[in-house]
Amino acid sequence: MSLNAVVFPILPGKTAEWHEFIGELNGARRADFVASRKRAGAQERTFLQPTPMGDLVIVTIEAEDPGRSFGQMMSATDAFTIWFLERVKAIHGVDLSAPMPNGSPSKLILDTSAVAVPAK
Repeated sequence: MSLNAVVFPILPGKTAEWHEFIGELNGARRADFVASRKRAGAQERTFLQPTPMGDLVIVTIEAEDPGRSFGQMMSATDAFTIWFLERVKAIHGVDLSAPMPNGSPSKLILDTSAVAVPAK
């Protein structure tokens, strides 16, 4: 299994709305959320990181191929994914339905268990 992480800003004034969104993912939409990630073969974890520049969300995806799993999750056309992508765009200002140029939203640069990957 490999791990990938991506950070999204929460738009100014949208942190309460983000908490409501997460409440839905942990509540009424939990089964759909879990099923979505299972279909992609991924385990997702989300962290809230307050900073002086505003709140950030750190999302980790653990899967055999996190980039492929991320792409699969974001390109699905079921009702849950459409709702999820609309909420992400409204709260974070990011359109996750747009294809990522490298297939993955981030690139591993440093790992204590492996030789560092040079930044480009």
